[in-house]
Amino acid sequence: MATEPRTVDEYLARVGKDQRVALQRLRGIIRKTAPQAEECISYRIPTFRLNGALVGFGATSKHCAFYLLSSSTVGDHRRELANYDTSTGTIRFQPDEPLPAALVRKLVKARMRENAGPRGTR
Repeated sequence: MATEPRTVDEYLARVGKDQRVALQRLRGIIRKTAPQAEECISYRIPTFRLNGALVGFGATSKHCAFYLLSSSTVGDHRRELANYDTSTGTIRFQPDEPLPAALVRKLVKARMRENAGPRGTR
């Protein structure tokens, strides 16, 4: 049995090239939007933490995924996400059809406000 990746770079090294390119792009957008967030592996996926779990991403054999780790954020942005395959807290996409950077930034900022809780409304 292969060992689980311990770092985001190890995780990315294990996925296919097309998925790796798409996920590295997503990672870069998240990093620029939440530079103070800490990267880690949580529940076997790359995750950013800031006042708790913020967002994550990953790949399966059929798609890439952006994990918002929040059903309310997905619900709050359902119009913008109408053309995407979503479920509770997850947006799935094909590597050759990455999520728009502006949408990723908007969703990460929404999660940052959510994680900040009542303090984030000041």
